[in-house]
Amino acid sequence: MWITGAAGAAVLYGAYVYNGLVRKSENVTNGWSQIDVQLKRRHDLIPNLVETVRGYADHERDLFERIAALRSEAMKSASPAESGETEARLSGALKTLFAVSEGYPELKANSNFLALQEELASTENKIAFARQYYNDSVKEYNIAVSSFPDSIVAGMMGYRRRSMWSIDVPDERNAASVSFPGDSAGT
Repeated sequence: MWITGAAGAAVLYGAYVYNGLVRKSENVTNGWSQIDVQLKRRHDLIPNLVETVRGYADHERDLFERIAALRSEAMKSASPAESGETEARLSGALKTLFAVSEGYPELKANSNFLALQEELASTENKIAFARQYYNDSVKEYNIAVSSFPDSIVAGMMGYRRRSMWSIDVPDERNAASVSFPGDSAGT
């Protein structure tokens, strides 16, 4: 009788752990989907932004081609690690695009450009929030998969650690340098 009760308790505990792992795994999947939705939105904005800038700065052809190539590469990314790297390089190219736009006062005053710039900034904020949710979900999931005794159930059911979204491009880790004309601190 005691053995039957212990076996029943073990089965119930295993089911409880399994259901928790399923829930945490689905949170990770949902987190990645939220990032993916925002990245798609970002990828959809980029061609319009490039075309608007191209109207004013057509001689920046190399930059436009680089952004198009990086956008294509980013859209093909399948994993968080791969996506993090390509998206960081795309962000760097977009920063260059905005730096180029600084030299064109007519472009900076263009309502279409301003609207696209605002939309992209909003999307970048949403991506940041989605990445934070995703990484929090991955952390919770990885703790459950790695902690004893839950790790026994996780291993039996094929649950493995997942990777967080991280920045693998060293330049993206450095803070931007801001300087103003006549400011010796920025040099």
